[in-house]
Amino acid sequence: MPTVIASAAKQSSGVSGIGLLRRCAPRNDGILKPLLSLLLLLLCVLPASAAPPALVRVRIETSIGPILVDLEAKRAPITTANFLAYVEEKRFDGMIFYRAARNRTNPKIGLVQGGINALARRGRFPIAHEPTSQTGLRHVDGTISMARNAPGTARGDFFFTIGTAAYLDARPGSPGFAAFGHVVSGMPLIRRMLAMPTYPGGRSKDTVGQSIIDPVTIRTVRRVGK
Repeated sequence: MPTVIASAAKQSSGVSGIGLLRRCAPRNDGILKPLLSLLLLLLCVLPASAAPPALVRVRIETSIGPILVDLEAKRAPITTANFLAYVEEKRFDGMIFYRAARNRTNPKIGLVQGGINALARRGRFPIAHEPTSQTGLRHVDGTISMARNAPGTARGDFFFTIGTAAYLDARPGSPGFAAFGHVVSGMPLIRRMLAMPTYPGGRSKDTVGQSIIDPVTIRTVRRVGK
């Protein structure tokens, strides 16, 4: 029905829609040209929108001191965005570092784990797994990575590596863990946590002797320079 109305209007007027607009539109070249020149000038002067930063720095304030971490927003966008969502919503505040997993032959290397400690009320939805084979990151000394069960179950628990931990990287037959940043300062504090006394038992056979007796409190986690 709208097509029939448009056709009838064209026949009665004897001009096309475009022709009607041209006849009715006033000539304002004296105003239009300066406006176009001003628009072009603004496009040249105004800076282009800044690209998102490749690294995002966060400060983890603990009961034994601060830890500064750079997150790989460009190389591990999903994992970094998840961590920053916990930061923005203050879900890490008041949580703890609760696990010190020491290497059996060399107790000075291993990993320290913290976060929401699997508390459902503090958790967000699980995220997709970003393996090191995809991001190009590696588990070296001072890497921050996501704790999880099966791939795709990571939420709000993370760990720091002390020493190189290549066994945590993705490899044929193993998806590995999702590294997404590195420690800028605070490694002495992380090594101190690794050496803290732990209970002899554990939640599972994989965590026996790894639960810190006096956990370190995460007071706040905030972005730096925002």
